[in-house]
Amino acid sequence: MSKRVLVTTPYLEPGGEVDRLLTEAGFDTVFAPASLRQATGLSLTGVVREADGIVAGTDAFTAEVIAAAPRLRVFGRCGAGYDNIDVACATRHGVAVTHTPGANRRSVAEHVLALMLNCARLIPQNTAAIRAGDWAQRSGCELHGATLGLVGLGAIGQTVARLALALGMRVLATEPDPDREFLAETGVRVLPLPELLAEADFVSLHLFLAESTRNLIDAEALRAMKTSAYLINTARGGIVDEQALAEALERGELGGAALDVLAQEPLPADSRLRGLDNVLITAHIGGATTQARSRSSLLAARQVVDVLHGRVPAHLVNPEYAREVR
Repeated sequence: MSKRVLVTTPYLEPGGEVDRLLTEAGFDTVFAPASLRQATGLSLTGVVREADGIVAGTDAFTAEVIAAAPRLRVFGRCGAGYDNIDVACATRHGVAVTHTPGANRRSVAEHVLALMLNCARLIPQNTAAIRAGDWAQRSGCELHGATLGLVGLGAIGQTVARLALALGMRVLATEPDPDREFLAETGVRVLPLPELLAEADFVSLHLFLAESTRNLIDAEALRAMKTSAYLINTARGGIVDEQALAEALERGELGGAALDVLAQEPLPADSRLRGLDNVLITAHIGGATTQARSRSSLLAARQVVDVLHGRVPAHLVNPEYAREVR
């Protein structure tokens, strides 16, 4: 019997390059993104039952879902983050978890730059004013000469740093194990988080969501920032205490925020962030370019193929999975 690969990533479709790659590798593919499941009344636990591998988007693959998939051997997560997968449970069940670090670094970095420019030049506010019939020419600020603080200096953080340096920005970073060659080449300075927050005009987050980083940017961290500073988050929503952020913005203790990721997505209708004109929110589109999606999805699919063909994948999150027995 042919092995079956389930595809839940919403932007992948039958007949596309991922489908062709999996088919040529000898697998049957089943596409079941959230929109299709909702339209047909299917549950995630229902569609995983006969899957040997999953090319995964951002669906929550909880312990309950993993336990409902007795044949499952591998997750190929399209993206660098994998906090939507219960990795510990997957490991206990002998399921490999892979991800695609670096595949969307350029796209996310360019989105950070776009968010910074929008904040600096008050573009969303100006656009809203014009639509309302106004013609207010409010003064923004230049990025040249401003200080950018990067919380996390991995692949994406380094790419953002290079773009910012090209614009004449001063770049600071906080990173427990920085790339010394990169620091020597670029002149980026590494500081403790409190000092970075106090100096930066723009603070951009580039780290994984873990218990150690959950609500890292809380009320205390926000108070450490300049009242004119902007917070930019394209990493994971849970890193920011959104209640504390809303309160700081409402009190005028922060210049503004640009959020591509949120603790709950889609953003709830009653979120206080919706009503603030100094908040720019995008729908988790940092990596949503045709180029990044192609790189990420093909890499995720290749890693599914590797595991199901008995090979070691390129980016394995839980190498200990092979020692576990279902």
